[in-house]
Amino acid sequence: MKGIILAGGSATRLYPLSKAISKQIMPVYDKPMIYYPLSTLMLAGIKEVLIISTPRDLPMFKELLGSGEDLGMTFEYIVQETPNGLAQAFVLGEKFLDGQAGCLILGDNMFYGQGFSRMLREAAAIQEGACIFGYYVKDPRAYGVVEFDANGNVLSLEEKPENPKSNYAVPGLYFYDKTVSQKARDLKPSARGEYEITDLNKCYLAEGKLKVQLFGRGFAWLDTGNCDSLLEAGNYVETIQNRQGFYISCIEEIAWRNKWITDQELCNLGKKLDKTAYGRYILSLLD
Repeated sequence: MKGIILAGGSATRLYPLSKAISKQIMPVYDKPMIYYPLSTLMLAGIKEVLIISTPRDLPMFKELLGSGEDLGMTFEYIVQETPNGLAQAFVLGEKFLDGQAGCLILGDNMFYGQGFSRMLREAAAIQEGACIFGYYVKDPRAYGVVEFDANGNVLSLEEKPENPKSNYAVPGLYFYDKTVSQKARDLKPSARGEYEITDLNKCYLAEGKLKVQLFGRGFAWLDTGNCDSLLEAGNYVETIQNRQGFYISCIEEIAWRNKWITDQELCNLGKKLDKTAYGRYILSLLD
């Protein structure tokens, strides 16, 4: 399976900050925002990643992340000239996927909780169909909402319903089989002129091949799409890291624990940042 990060599509919600710097380059506490979705793909065991962003922002991602070789990975980059909907990522990324299954994560979504790696690996092992996730929220009317049966089979999907059929919102993380690009190409634009991810999910729903995995109580899903949620996310990361001593979304650590890089390669990465707490944390992993 390969992974796609769609970065920068909703940066206008951070205006005027987004005029000064690319949204996903902005730090969430001690690391660039894009490290969080990238770490999610890495925890799923995905080594080949495509980053899709605007003509303005893509060079900054290239400068920050490079080829991925330092992490034992491969990064590719594609420009999205205009944001025409999330499902367009699978059309733009069709050549990159090359007939393989694909995972899409939004560049401003953060996830953290016990058992997350296991859930991701199970979803990434999908051979047929698609897997989305459900997160319980108090008021689901502002979200895409999923209704499902006791076996995790999706019964319905609704966008911002007035009368939701469940309290489970659908976060920006999706796993699809190898038919995803063909399905995305066959979509028609919605009333707002975009290729909607909900319509793509409904293609799998119509085939009876759409599953949902539920995040439990205590699991964190943070959408950093506005200034308030960006501050909230930074405070959350700071609290967890300082209290527990473990770093959230340290991509160098994940690559090392996945055995994609050696002890010496991890040490070299840490030494490049040894004047920062982040770099010292990387080096402490080898103690």
